[in-house]
Amino acid sequence: MIEFYPQIKFVHVLCVILSGSLFALRGMMMLARSRLSQHVALRMLSYAIDTTLLTSALMLVTVLHQYPFVQAWLTVKVLLLAVYIVLGVLALKRGRTRTIQVSCYFAAILVYAFIVSVARAHSPWGLVAPLLG
Repeated sequence: MIEFYPQIKFVHVLCVILSGSLFALRGMMMLARSRLSQHVALRMLSYAIDTTLLTSALMLVTVLHQYPFVQAWLTVKVLLLAVYIVLGVLALKRGRTRTIQVSCYFAAILVYAFIVSVARAHSPWGLVAPLLG
């Protein structure tokens, strides 16, 4: 299965970009108070992208034999993913006040960016890893 690693990684990275972009778009729609942010087509597209993203992640874990809770950087990614999901749900759906929605949206964007930096650096410290030596 290792022979499919480049294709699996490509799909994974593409889905990371698509998922983050769609979240950013829906968040901007929420900031503009557009009801389109909750349009069924956008929600279904989000589910499809995120399902493909999770599937490719599980395939990469299997192919590479690198596992969360064994590899520190993967552990951080999984934990931050849970934080990102909660913040995203609060931003787009469950936030009771506008302040909560907006705060959670921008916090989710920051967490997303840090997850990407952790993945790129293969370090739990992400973009600050080079500063730590």
